[in-house]
Amino acid sequence: MEIQPKLIVFSAPSGAGKTTLVRHLLKQKELNLAFSISAASREPRTGEIDGKDYYFLGLKEFKSRIRKEEFLEFEEVYRDQFYGTLKSEVERIWALGKHVIFDIDVVGGLRLKKKFPERTLAIFVKPPSINELQIRLKKRKTETPEKIAMRVAKASTEMATAPQFDIIIKNDDLNLAKERAVQVVKDFINQPVPRDEEE
Repeated sequence: MEIQPKLIVFSAPSGAGKTTLVRHLLKQKELNLAFSISAASREPRTGEIDGKDYYFLGLKEFKSRIRKEEFLEFEEVYRDQFYGTLKSEVERIWALGKHVIFDIDVVGGLRLKKKFPERTLAIFVKPPSINELQIRLKKRKTETPEKIAMRVAKASTEMATAPQFDIIIKNDDLNLAKERAVQVVKDFINQPVPRDEEE
């Protein structure tokens, strides 16, 4: 059995620190990771770049691609606000001979795990508490109090899915969380995958 490209999924409630951990892992050259850029139906926020932060498709185009079955997974996260992983994006990264790392919501993360059970490591990043999550989201100053309240309410549901993930990393000490993330990813990508896992 040879080492085949893998999927490393990071999921968490907003503000738990998954993006920080993913960025740290991408800097570790020996892990040979490339970031999967998600598709979004929404408009770019200030400073976001199409093809770098997300593929901003617009609602009509996103729904058209759903009909054409171009997504590995997608989710209507809020009303008429879709996010998803294009099959072409994962194929692009695998063609480079790299492992794919994702920063996606819990539903999408678990769908990928179900689709590629042997090739996927699903990691849940757990914040110290819901209260701490709220503080972090307020500090960002990127969203309205209503949006923050919506994210916090959603976080309780997301936290309940944690046991379905392969690994839970509690992010109450960022340096320790980074070390743990590097170790579990390194261990996983060095494991061979059975050849019959679907492409």
